[in-house]
Amino acid sequence: MKWELDGQTANVEQALAGGAAQPAGWFRFYFTDQRWEWSEQVQRLHGYEPGSVTPTTDLVLSHKHPQDRGQVAATIDQIVNTRQAFSTRHRIVDTAGNVRHVVVVGDRLFDDDGDVVGTHGFYIDVSPAPGQADEDAVSARLAEINENRAGIEQAKGMLMLVYGISEDAAFELLRWLSQEANIKLRPLAEQIVEDFRDAGLRLNAQTEFDHLLLTAHERVAQAEQS
Repeated sequence: MKWELDGQTANVEQALAGGAAQPAGWFRFYFTDQRWEWSEQVQRLHGYEPGSVTPTTDLVLSHKHPQDRGQVAATIDQIVNTRQAFSTRHRIVDTAGNVRHVVVVGDRLFDDDGDVVGTHGFYIDVSPAPGQADEDAVSARLAEINENRAGIEQAKGMLMLVYGISEDAAFELLRWLSQEANIKLRPLAEQIVEDFRDAGLRLNAQTEFDHLLLTAHERVAQAEQS
C-alpha cells in the first residue's frame, strides 16, 4: 500500500466522508523532523475539524488516555529506533473529553531512494457501541470460524484474534483497506488469509502480521497482472 493517496484520495474520501468521526483513516510520521500528517478522518476522530490542527508528537501524546500514554510514547521511540512495522491498541481522548478505543497499525515509509524515512498506516475506531456485548464474546464467535468459511470470514477472524477487535470492526477494516487500495474486498481478504497461513504466523509475530496486512494489496495486484 503506497499510502501516497494522490490518485486514490477521492475514493477514500468518498468512502469515509461525513461530519462525524469515521471508523478509519490514515496517518504518516516522518522521523527526521518528527512531522505528522493525519487524514480528515483521523482529525475528526480526535475532535478537530479538518485543517484546523497541525499534529505534532506532543499533540499526539496529549490525546492518549493517561493510562496508555506511556505505552504509546514507548512505541513511538521503538519505531524510530527499529524502523519496523508496528501495531498498538489504546485509548484516545478527543477534544470534547470522549474516550475512544483505537487500533493503530503502521508500516515502513520509504523515499524514492528506498530509504526508510518514516511510518504510515491507519487508525481504526473500535469503540464499543452502547449496549454492545463484552468483547469476551469474540472468543465464542471465533470458535465458529473454520476452514469452510469464505475468505472474508476467515480474514475477519484473524483480525479479531490478532487485534482483539469486534466482528464489525474487523469488517470495517477490511472494507477500508479494500477501498483505499482500489481492490475488491474478497481477493484482498483471501490474500490476507493466504499470507498469514504461508508465513505460519504466531499471534505474537505482531510486526510481521502488521507488514503483511498493509502490503497484501500489492500481491493481489501482481496476481491480477500475471
